[in-house]
Amino acid sequence: MVTKNIMIVGVGGQGTLLTSRILGGLMASRGYDVKISEVHGMAQRGGSVVTFVRYGDKVYEPIVEEGQADLMIAFERLEAMRYSHFLKKDGVLIINDTRIDPMPVVTGAAKYPEDIIKTLSSSHTVYSIDAMSEAKKLGNQKVFNLVVLGMAAKHMDFSKEEWVDIIRSRVPEKTIEINLRAFDTGYLS
Repeated sequence: MVTKNIMIVGVGGQGTLLTSRILGGLMASRGYDVKISEVHGMAQRGGSVVTFVRYGDKVYEPIVEEGQADLMIAFERLEAMRYSHFLKKDGVLIINDTRIDPMPVVTGAAKYPEDIIKTLSSSHTVYSIDAMSEAKKLGNQKVFNLVVLGMAAKHMDFSKEEWVDIIRSRVPEKTIEINLRAFDTGYLS
């Protein structure tokens, strides 16, 4: 199998690391060689967090080069725009349609770009979901990342049962059911 490249982008505290561990666990369970690289920005201050997940028969390095990502999972609109140049021409972008203002916007030094999803859709295949609203409907906004992952799972070559099994093994036991409901919400959207 040719190596596949996935990027997960967001801001600190959004669950990018848990998501990468679920992805990596699923791929390893299928016998693929998996490399995960976590790049932490100012995560504790709401800064960018980027995780690369690469899998295939043999993966030699953990970093995804610009223009090489098959799939990008973005937990925030601006982060999707910031890293969209990493996507292949035929890559797929899954976006949580949520706005989190970075510090320059909060202080008034910069403006938050308008129409990010529309702009990205002009050059990429984009699927978006307001995962935060969906998670709130489920009663726990912390599981929004599993809503986004559920939507992304539809664009990958793994069965729903495989996803359910790996989620059960990777999230805390007391949160299994809410995480599975969140995943289903995204998967069925």
